[in-house]
Amino acid sequence: MAIAIEGAVPLLTVFDVPTSIAFYRDVLGFEVVMTSKPFTEAKDDYGWAMLRLNGVELMVNNAYENNIRPAAADASRVAAHRDTAIYFGCRDVDGAYAYLRSRGTTVQEPKVSYYGMKQLYVSDPDGYTLCFQWPVEYQFKP
Repeated sequence: MAIAIEGAVPLLTVFDVPTSIAFYRDVLGFEVVMTSKPFTEAKDDYGWAMLRLNGVELMVNNAYENNIRPAAADASRVAAHRDTAIYFGCRDVDGAYAYLRSRGTTVQEPKVSYYGMKQLYVSDPDGYTLCFQWPVEYQFKP
């Protein structure tokens, strides 16, 4: 008998949780649903947070214990972030593109993959790849 899985929540190890929260909440529209205790009174100064948007959840976690981190991210530590991608189902890829551009996000126009998915790629502040995609035959028509 298979395990009765009820969902999955990716955990992204990030350099700065407040920066990640600002991106996922203020740019993409996620809401912060749970956090660790704050380190200081500064806004969003947590070591961990769970975010949710339309039933999709993800977590961000500080790469450094007790929020003690170097002045800049260790390049060797974050090099593999570009190899990690989260694909979000998004019926209106063109609308997502327009929305992200209106928020000042650097993003290239959506393209159709060789396997029939219209895709829009963007990187988060830590270099993780995010793809908003939907099958071409089911594209949203405003």
